[in-house]
Amino acid sequence: MSWIRVASVDELTDDVPLAVDVPVDGDELPLAIVRHQGALYAIWNECSHGNVELSEGDVADGAIECYLHGSRFSLATGEPLTMPATQPVRVFPARIDGDDVLVDVANPTEDF
Repeated sequence: MSWIRVASVDELTDDVPLAVDVPVDGDELPLAIVRHQGALYAIWNECSHGNVELSEGDVADGAIECYLHGSRFSLATGEPLTMPATQPVRVFPARIDGDDVLVDVANPTEDF
């Protein structure tokens, strides 16, 4: 596993996505970090339906909503729950270690 520190726990607010760009192999990996109902999630920060940051959307009922067209994605699996999105987005293992928020960038759910 390739756990990378992406934020401090102090930067998290429950149900408010935190946008982070994680440097990986010379590229930037755009993620939205979400603490929701006691769990921590790291999800690709771009709607699969359009070029819109998911971190700008609302979080409720285990999902994050794209603010532009209303597609909702499961925080746990990245699967689209509502139209117009039909393709999932990647999710990554995330955890808290002390004061640090860590993401395993080498092990997304799938390579889309």
